[in-house]
Amino acid sequence: MSTYQGLRLEKHGVAAVVTLDNPPANTWTRQSLADLVRLIDDVEADPALRVLILVGAGDKFFCAGADLKQFAEGDVAVAAEAASAFGRAFERLSAYRGVSIAAINGYAMGGGLEVALACDLRVAEAQAQLALPEAGVGLLPCAGGTQLLPHLVGEGWAKRMILLGERVDADTALGIGLIEQVAGKGEALSVALEMAAKVARQSPASTLACKTLIQRARSVPPALNLPLERELFVGLFADPNQQEGVRAFLEKRAPVWQVPGKGERP
Repeated sequence: MSTYQGLRLEKHGVAAVVTLDNPPANTWTRQSLADLVRLIDDVEADPALRVLILVGAGDKFFCAGADLKQFAEGDVAVAAEAASAFGRAFERLSAYRGVSIAAINGYAMGGGLEVALACDLRVAEAQAQLALPEAGVGLLPCAGGTQLLPHLVGEGWAKRMILLGERVDADTALGIGLIEQVAGKGEALSVALEMAAKVARQSPASTLACKTLIQRARSVPPALNLPLERELFVGLFADPNQQEGVRAFLEKRAPVWQVPGKGERP
């Protein structure tokens, strides 16, 4: 198995569990961001893996974002390289063909929250704290925070978190739509694995088509997306899983999905 700086990859059934492991706060480096891209490519090459779960090492931090020491000298070139690295990594995560889940098991700050925002779903343990505090140190969230957070929580809460630097706890995050579920301490990963088991019950091609349409709804108006929705619906009839799914339902049994071959996409 390949190695990745600051990231540990383990396979649990259909799920690839990625542990963010850069003590003491699981911060990102330019190398770990580059390795995240490579890791996602490797996961996609394995047709048996349909879910990507991110969790933090230890029980205090999910991820504290970037190490601010690299910005202490005000080096513009360093800032440009870091911003590009964050953008490439998190946009690749957002484009992952399967379902991505952030199992937030502690503090998720700055680029730590932004990597969770790039995921499809988010589970946070009860003690977790979530924030985008960049403006308080003369910076701004440059890895999708200003764009993805308002999409989830609305402009008002996004402004509270970014312009006022407010932290939110797990219960508040659930109430405003920032996360989908609160888990007990130490249980975020197990909840995420339960979600992965639910993904496994869905058709791979259907899941990808639905994710594509849902994410396009962020920027493309319904009048343009509705024709594509119908087009992708008809396109699923070229997939053998379409007939398997319908037959399994009519026969009152669980479907047995065919997964793509190595290197193929559903």
